[in-house]
Amino acid sequence: MRKSFIAGNWKLNKKVSEAVEVSKAIKEGVINLSGADICICPTFTVLKSVYEIIKDSNIALGAQNIWYENQGAYTGEIGASSLLDVGCKYVIIGHSERRKYLNESDETIAHKTLSSLESGLIPIVCIGETLEERESGKAQKIIETQFSGACKNLPADKFSKVVIAYEPVWAIGTGKTATPEIAEEMHKFIRQLIKNRYNKELADNCRILYGGSVTPANIENLMKEPDIDGALVGGASLVPESFIELVKKSQNKQTQ
Repeated sequence: MRKSFIAGNWKLNKKVSEAVEVSKAIKEGVINLSGADICICPTFTVLKSVYEIIKDSNIALGAQNIWYENQGAYTGEIGASSLLDVGCKYVIIGHSERRKYLNESDETIAHKTLSSLESGLIPIVCIGETLEERESGKAQKIIETQFSGACKNLPADKFSKVVIAYEPVWAIGTGKTATPEIAEEMHKFIRQLIKNRYNKELADNCRILYGGSVTPANIENLMKEPDIDGALVGGASLVPESFIELVKKSQNKQTQ
């Protein structure tokens, strides 16, 4: 059974005071909602402060990145033990912005995914194609390569805990959103990749989120598609009213 899941990626936004204010507002707005899992992923410097606000609520804490070693000479990085220590349950891995600006490879993403799972964190693994790749007919090939790369070290029992986020790069922060039909086509393709690599049960149970200019105005039509289980939300997650509305409109979609 797949329960809908809405995760907010705050990216490089919100100082401590702002993060506390937004967290309080979101907590109050979703306090009585149980039909979707909810996660917010702030920057590293505000994780602890946000956790203190949401720790006894129905909102989970996530981080935006991780290193695949827990400690050592890795200046500027952060390990799973540190994220767990401040209350994280989830971690975003392989976001297109990290692939683009920080040259993250499929191999690095595979290491991070495995390390997260072994440490007890749930990875939200991002995959997605650029506009050029889509227009040249390579979208499915890119998705297959990224999916296989991220999961190459994962046996079935570990993959069972993974959340996948399909984020077409051409729709992130551009105001362009894949139509529900385009998004569903790729979600269905990803589910088939999981079935081919593992088995039908894992494919049926894996939650696949859509990301790319998700707003309260388009979430309902996206959620009507059978293989779309929720959203990884960027800009709209920074505005409490918008994020709360997204959660409300995603309630109670449970797919076998």
